[in-house]
Amino acid sequence: MNKQPLDGVKVLELGSLIAGPFAGRLFGDFGAEVIKVEPPKVGDPLRKWRLLKDGTSLWWYVQSRNKKCITLNLRTKEGSEVIKKLAKEVDVIIENFKPGTLEKWGIGYEDLKKINPKIIMVRISGYGQYGPYSSKPGFGSIGEAMGGIRYLSGYPDLPPVRTGISIGDSISAIYAVMSAMMALYHRDIKGGEGQYIDVALYEAVFSMMESMVPEFDHFKYIRERTGSTLPGIAPSNIYLCKDGKYVVIGANGDSIFKRLCEAMNRDDLAQNEEFASNDGRAKNMKYLDEQIEQWTKTMDIDSALKILDEYKIPAGKIYSVEDMFNDPHFEARDMIQNVKINEKDDLKVPGIMPKFSKTPGKIKWAGKSLGADNKEIYHDVLGFSTKQIEEMKKEGII
Repeated sequence: MNKQPLDGVKVLELGSLIAGPFAGRLFGDFGAEVIKVEPPKVGDPLRKWRLLKDGTSLWWYVQSRNKKCITLNLRTKEGSEVIKKLAKEVDVIIENFKPGTLEKWGIGYEDLKKINPKIIMVRISGYGQYGPYSSKPGFGSIGEAMGGIRYLSGYPDLPPVRTGISIGDSISAIYAVMSAMMALYHRDIKGGEGQYIDVALYEAVFSMMESMVPEFDHFKYIRERTGSTLPGIAPSNIYLCKDGKYVVIGANGDSIFKRLCEAMNRDDLAQNEEFASNDGRAKNMKYLDEQIEQWTKTMDIDSALKILDEYKIPAGKIYSVEDMFNDPHFEARDMIQNVKINEKDDLKVPGIMPKFSKTPGKIKWAGKSLGADNKEIYHDVLGFSTKQIEEMKKEGII
């Protein structure tokens, strides 16, 4: 149980905030040695994002868990030389700077592959490494807008909305890790070479857009915002209960819909041939949603869920974080864990997923203080003397 699937893999994390660092977090969760590089004195801006405790973001402790933290000024010649030394020691480099930035500093892929031909560099950016928009700055919100998810989020009579989290950055990070693992497999198992991987944030979002492209190509159909419904699939919606809470019901399978009708004591709906398959139900989505909500409004959410569970109908509450803290399923699957963030304070953080039967991921430590591992990396790994390290510190290189 002490083994982890990425034991022995070494990752160098450059960049800041969300997409690149989230990819680094995923690597670290499953045993990779992740070295995170931050600017001296100020560190990753995420250290100051959202709610702070004693001057440090609570998000930081999650996003940078299992990482070794060093400081380094990449804008200096000396800093670039240090990166070249580190490139000899690692398997994967993750970066999410604007395209061309690392090249300007002399540490782009072409520079580093001369030093380590087996290096795998994962490059995350708003628009990708080439194309007419590649030099534009691109944050997650812009990628979500261009990739299509913002256009589809919200209600048709209101402006588009965001999802509530930085979903575009997170999707990009997952693609970054997945593609890096493919490249490692190609390199180490198939005897291939190193390579760079180009993850465009807008493309990561665009890849999630289901049937949007072929539907427009063939029918010139433009999918629009539809609120809480699932377009063309019915019934699948949220329904108000007597206590003012909403229950999510997904009864869009043919047999599931019949069971829902039975639970509602609506034999008339079950026997209606038009509702026997999804195409007929989709044409009558509004009517079916009205009938279901008339039923859910007669009881509180717990009573509704009890009946829905009895009839094996996919249904659930819309969870707040407080609901998650109090839910036995989250507890049983260890999805909220306790970690130490300093000598006196503990913090509850999200657990590890997915679950591995033989080589599970784990949280070894929470996000560390700025430059916490400078001595280990610069002295023990790269062989700098104590005097050299002190000089680098005085000159603002670390």
